[in-house]
Amino acid sequence: MRPGPRNLITDVAGLRVGSASEGALRSGVSVVTGDAPFTASVSVMGGAPGTRETDLLAPDKTAPGVDALVLSGGSAFGLAAAQGVMEALHERGRGFPVLSARVPLVPAAILFDLLNGGDKDWGVNPYPALGRAALEAASEDVVLGSQGAGAGAQTAMHKGGLGSASLVLEGGVTVGALVATNPMGSVTTPSGRHFWAAPFEVDEEFGGLGSDPARGLQPQPASRKVAAMAGQGNTTIAVVATDAVMDKAQCHRLAVAAQDGIGRAVVPAHSPMDGDLVFGAATGRVPLEEPALQLSAIGHAASLCLSRAIARAVWEATPAPGDTLPTLRQELGLA
Repeated sequence: MRPGPRNLITDVAGLRVGSASEGALRSGVSVVTGDAPFTASVSVMGGAPGTRETDLLAPDKTAPGVDALVLSGGSAFGLAAAQGVMEALHERGRGFPVLSARVPLVPAAILFDLLNGGDKDWGVNPYPALGRAALEAASEDVVLGSQGAGAGAQTAMHKGGLGSASLVLEGGVTVGALVATNPMGSVTTPSGRHFWAAPFEVDEEFGGLGSDPARGLQPQPASRKVAAMAGQGNTTIAVVATDAVMDKAQCHRLAVAAQDGIGRAVVPAHSPMDGDLVFGAATGRVPLEEPALQLSAIGHAASLCLSRAIARAVWEATPAPGDTLPTLRQELGLA
């Protein structure tokens, strides 16, 4: 397995990603959309999720595909980003046909970034406009770090951000991940100088810092995030996608497998105060000749991509005036 040409989720042919954020708000929105509706499901393992239309993604529900998936900051306010995306898609003639009507299907998940120092004293909810702007910006290029849904993200010790990664499997199937990294836990080991995801790094994509040489169980330092934000402001939300032909039940298993990627890259993960959620998506362009074997490999690749994307999000974060936490590169003297 090797990364695709961009090392981004958009290496999955037919998918595009757009992000929009506002500096003063310290928040934003990221959207995954496709040239055509795609199959999707979801796995939730955090104790405090915030979602819209995710019930539609259960394998026994009628909706055959979705037009976009939304990752947003703003806690429950951010769920309104999907409305902006939905309205813009409707204007383009997209949507699930119901007789003479068309209804765009836009499931969404949010993270909590309301206490990160940004100006949240808005008069009109800004997230519908940010959602529309993110959709309009959708392309094959994805800017990582302090962008989109990761604009105001934080980890236990450092700024979080938006991350992505991909892998191409033997046989040509492509798998990719997009993640907004905002967990209660730490993405770095207790030393603060190495990523938990280091064993899965490819080509120094998150700094080539290597694995922590310390052996055995190490105590975690006190969380800076908890101290600054009274324990509030968490969640890792992601999309993992493939170009393989998969149904909703298989997309659900893809999302479940990818949750391991969060567990390998964040310590602790899936806490009662995190809303950890992974969408699994498939564009259905590459048929599977041996589904039983290939689906396992695709799920494994998705977990690897998600771990790498989480680390890339933190590595690519950039400092801004008024930050409540440093970036990792600042801490290492590299910024």
